[in-house]
Amino acid sequence: MGMTMTQKILANSAGAGAVEPGQFIMADLDLVLGNDVTTPVAIEEFKKMGKAGVFDTKKVAIVPDHFTPNKDIKAAEQCRLIREFAHEMGIENYFEIGEMGIEHALIPEKGLVVAGDVVIGADSHTCTYGALGAFATGVGSTDMAAGMATGKAWFKVPEGIKFILTGRKQKWVSGKDIILHIIGMIGVDGALYKSMEYTGEGISELSMDDRFTIANMAIEAGAKNGIFEVDEKTIAYMEEYSTKQYEIFRADEDAQYSEVYEIDLGKIRPTVAFPHLPENTRTIDEVGDITIDQVVIGSCTNGRLEDLRIAASILKGRKVKKGVRTIIFPATQKIYLDALREGLIEIFIEAGAVVSTPTCGPCLGGHMGILAKGERAISTTNRNFIGRMGHKESEVYLASPAVAAASAITGKISSPEEVL
Repeated sequence: MGMTMTQKILANSAGAGAVEPGQFIMADLDLVLGNDVTTPVAIEEFKKMGKAGVFDTKKVAIVPDHFTPNKDIKAAEQCRLIREFAHEMGIENYFEIGEMGIEHALIPEKGLVVAGDVVIGADSHTCTYGALGAFATGVGSTDMAAGMATGKAWFKVPEGIKFILTGRKQKWVSGKDIILHIIGMIGVDGALYKSMEYTGEGISELSMDDRFTIANMAIEAGAKNGIFEVDEKTIAYMEEYSTKQYEIFRADEDAQYSEVYEIDLGKIRPTVAFPHLPENTRTIDEVGDITIDQVVIGSCTNGRLEDLRIAASILKGRKVKKGVRTIIFPATQKIYLDALREGLIEIFIEAGAVVSTPTCGPCLGGHMGILAKGERAISTTNRNFIGRMGHKESEVYLASPAVAAASAITGKISSPEEVL
């Protein structure tokens, strides 16, 4: 029986000729990742193991990004703990203020993940790296500790769901709209512990930033991972950024999938997820009159340069509606600098938005964008659960940078066509 992309990668890392869905394997890890929220717990568990050092100082990455710059004393203590640990262990890929970014944008930018890799991260959106043809999945802090100590992890081999992408995107449709459309179609548990595998001629329509966004939100459908078939765009990205060799794994023609979906990109409209689940989707034509108090453009889902360019193309020469707080977060220092050089930051500020250093802050209701009771936000982040960005009686609507930027101008959820 043939294997999916995910099965092939896991078989290779486990030193097995073949693996089957449901099989338990021990696989070698190419990268173990943590952040300022999850790493302190992992360090505590790591120390219980009595290990003198991590398995490989080049294959552990720690990125303080959730509550940094430190929002309070507790956050400062957490960051001090991981800073001292990284120094003590000689961890090479430790990125703090000045060189940091939101982890799932920074790690690919630093070339630390390539096609064929097996990656675990103590953050659920580690699945982002599937855009590069890698197997990447989120784990708990204890698994992170074990990974740092041994360089290995147990996995139950997931079944696969195949998404065949066809057609060409309409104007203003991006990766965010595509993944919201898919989650709206299959539900937040529609891919529970399965691999979401993307193939088809429509992949060529997607930029790498589109693919990072789609892979990032695999977890919002309950998936173990999301993964894209490697093509010329993937290879070009890796050739520009990668620090190591890659290996391409393609699904066998007779690979078995639990479900197969064909998605015509040309039929997808800009899509918005209403409170309080990513599956609660409506097209922009079905939204109605929803006024907003805050706009957030950024995060590990949509804080890349292409996202900022799209937002700037709509905000240029226009003003954010008075009373609408619009906060923009470039995902890394490099993206921030590139946006500055292109004049995007000036466009945002002249429009009446504020631009922040890279942080996950508002996405998880941590800092720099907390919602009060009864407030509504439209956000390019990835989750809109009850209380996700602040008060439990606030509301979060998920959308693309294009829809978010247009909504900032009108003060209500709007299509870009309404302001251009």
